[in-house]
Amino acid sequence: MLGLNGTPFQPATLQLTGIPGLQTGQAWVALIFCILYLISVVGNLSILTLVVQEPALHQPMYYFLFMLSLNDLGVSFSTLPTVLATFCFNYRHVAFDACLVQMFFIHTFSFMESGILLAMSFDCFVAICDPLRYAAVLTNSRILAMGLGILAKSFATLFPFPFLVKRLPFCKGNVLHHSYCLHPDLMKVACGDIQVNNIYGLFVVVFTYGIDSTFILLSYTLILRAVLAIASWEQRLKALNTCMSHICAVLAFYVPIIAVSMIHRFWKSAPAVVHVMMSNVYLFVPPTLNPIIYSVKTKEIRRGILKVFFKSQC
Repeated sequence: MLGLNGTPFQPATLQLTGIPGLQTGQAWVALIFCILYLISVVGNLSILTLVVQEPALHQPMYYFLFMLSLNDLGVSFSTLPTVLATFCFNYRHVAFDACLVQMFFIHTFSFMESGILLAMSFDCFVAICDPLRYAAVLTNSRILAMGLGILAKSFATLFPFPFLVKRLPFCKGNVLHHSYCLHPDLMKVACGDIQVNNIYGLFVVVFTYGIDSTFILLSYTLILRAVLAIASWEQRLKALNTCMSHICAVLAFYVPIIAVSMIHRFWKSAPAVVHVMMSNVYLFVPPTLNPIIYSVKTKEIRRGILKVFFKSQC
């Protein structure tokens, strides 16, 4: 794509893509995405409402759950406009600047989720390893500081991305491989020197996912050591059950990330539909599963939902 002077330029719009090979089943794909969005939005809004309204849930664990649900809503609403436009209305164009904004928010909320899961693992660690000091360690002011720190870290590390992309010319077309904008996808159609983008992107991934996952693993190593020191088998199970919801949320978040990385690293010749589907799993599964996980595994959340349900029936 060349400008009037024969040099590459940034296109006014970029073209989004659905799922390769499923052009004839777009209606079913649209239905599936709508169901996922509905579960995510209703489930996370329900948890936010319960945590605010129920005094019994005004505890550190549920404050972190509030952050997680709020962040999951951010992930869902970041992808929703272009995904619904692509699959429901067959409108596949997005303005270049709007694409950069969407890219920034998708990546920011994704990295924030990693930080929130790390904070929740710290909550589990203190609850099991040092329960007598739990209230003294996790005060409201510290929880607020942790939340603001996660937000500041994610915003600061992702803020350069739109500007790094904006400086690049685009000479390999304007067709993206997803129904939303991601930094690696934009790099595939950009030309010029993208080394800075790739190096900074790798730094951000290691600085965020790498460090967060390492400390999450460390916290559970210490938790497991403390649990194994408990003499009663029943008390061991009770202690582990305290963290079971968080373990499921961590797996729902990190397993798709690891799968996407492994496919990109060891299966470069994989069909395009595999890459697209794994990216969809990475973005859509955690916001959909997290409210289900915490509703099923957390007794207080179940009680709150049943309480609201039976009130509505009266």
